Amino acid sequence: MTKKIFRSIIVVAIVVLLISFFIASNFLFDYYNKSHVAQLKEALSLVSAGVNENGTEYLEKLDSSIFRFTLVDADGTVLYDSLVDASEMENHLDREEIAQALESGSGSSVRKSSTLTERTFYEAVRLENGKVLRISMSQMTVGALILDMLPAVIVIAFISIVVALVLSHTMSSGIVKSLDNLDLDHPAENDAYEEITPILTKLDKQRKQINRQMQELKQKSDEFKQITASMNEGLVLLDKNGVIISINKAAKKLFGTDDSAVGRDFLTVDRRTEMSHAVEKALEGKHSEFREERNGSEYRFIINRTESEGKTVGVVILCLDVTESAYAERNRREFTANVSHELKTPLQSIIGSAELLENGLVKPEDTKRFVGNIKSEATRLVSLINDIIRLSQLDENSESASESVDLYDITKEVVEVLSASAAKKRVRISLDGEPCVMNGVRRYLYEIVYNLCDNAIRYNKEGGSVTVGLNKNADNVILKVSDTGIGIPVEHQSRVFERFYRVDKSHSKETGGTGLGLSIVKHAVAYHGGSIKLDSTAGEGTTVTVEF
Repeated sequence: MTKKIFRSIIVVAIVVLLISFFIASNFLFDYYNKSHVAQLKEALSLVSAGVNENGTEYLEKLDSSIFRFTLVDADGTVLYDSLVDASEMENHLDREEIAQALESGSGSSVRKSSTLTERTFYEAVRLENGKVLRISMSQMTVGALILDMLPAVIVIAFISIVVALVLSHTMSSGIVKSLDNLDLDHPAENDAYEEITPILTKLDKQRKQINRQMQELKQKSDEFKQITASMNEGLVLLDKNGVIISINKAAKKLFGTDDSAVGRDFLTVDRRTEMSHAVEKALEGKHSEFREERNGSEYRFIINRTESEGKTVGVVILCLDVTESAYAERNRREFTANVSHELKTPLQSIIGSAELLENGLVKPEDTKRFVGNIKSEATRLVSLINDIIRLSQLDENSESASESVDLYDITKEVVEVLSASAAKKRVRISLDGEPCVMNGVRRYLYEIVYNLCDNAIRYNKEGGSVTVGLNKNADNVILKVSDTGIGIPVEHQSRVFERFYRVDKSHSKETGGTGLGLSIVKHAVAYHGGSIKLDSTAGEGTTVTVEF
């Protein structure tokens, strides 16, 4: 800007200088012209008076180096000239000033030289004797005058330009300095040039508008960050070049990265082929979705493009942890298959026995055995259905009436109920404990104790023992059921609480049971906010500890 102002001032100064010079030259030239004409007329008046009195002799005696005098007869013949021999001069009757003087008594004209560098002023007057006296004087033209003055003009122009340079530099620096010192953060508070006040006012309005928009943008950005940070789902935003512009906490954990991922290509964070293809499809405007196992969990990835005014501006990647839902779906399928199988087995036995009896294919002495088989399978079926109903109730986590109960009384009741079945297997069952009052659902607590003790008896060795321990400390009630049975191999211990899971299916058929006992225990303990722990060694026995 300084250079522009500087150049403008210099150009203006030069133009003004040239225009002023030419205008002044013309004014001066006109002034001198008028002065010369007046001077000629005055000199002609004086000389003509002398010639009227003394004739040609007066002209001959007259000495003038400024003016040229010429005496012309009425027929145009030159009678006298102060510069050249009159006899050598041509007839002057056709001269403008001569013709005017002969006609009206006086005349004047101006003629330029052949070189156009001079012009001559002529004034003529008719004498008393009818002759014409002419006076003339030469003067340079404007062009010649300017050429003659050119050295002086150049000096003046040089000095003027130097002065203009200094002044323009000072002025432009002063103007720009004032502009440089403007406080653009507070435009309305500047004491600036009046000419830029409208600009500063507009800047102030724009600044306030921008500040409001920035505050709104920051607020929305903070809200977005807070929302995405608290999301359990992973969220990644990419621009149209695949560069990460936002990634929340859950996504950082999933992809094993940190805040430094922002601004980097997504390929540097995740190089898996399926993800790369999904991002490419999203950029092309196609919806992508796939499932993949990562870090021991199953995730569902949804990838879509983001648009602005109908154009693709980026990609959004949503990462959903579907481990629990996938596990639940898998369990549902397994549960449905197992229930179908477990229900079908006793039903087929019942139907088979009934068909034999119906068709008279059973000997009279075997009828009681077949009827007993139908009864036992039906009892097993009812037991299975009851267990499924209990498990469904626990799955629904429906609120049941809680009350203050003594777990010791419940445990004592279970031990007494199971004493007969323990005696049949020659297993000794004992209870060692103290009153433990707690808040809970009686029937759920009964199921917990019953199933643990029933399993300890079923899978025990002949002559073995089952010890039920019950005690409490300052905060918790602890139930411990230990047996000296067949134990559970290590590879099966993590799955024994799954529905219908059996370590040894052939042995389980011998011992009976529905395969849902430990699953019911697990859900009932969770309902009461407790924890369950399993310690078992194959061939030595098992201890299950429940803490409320």
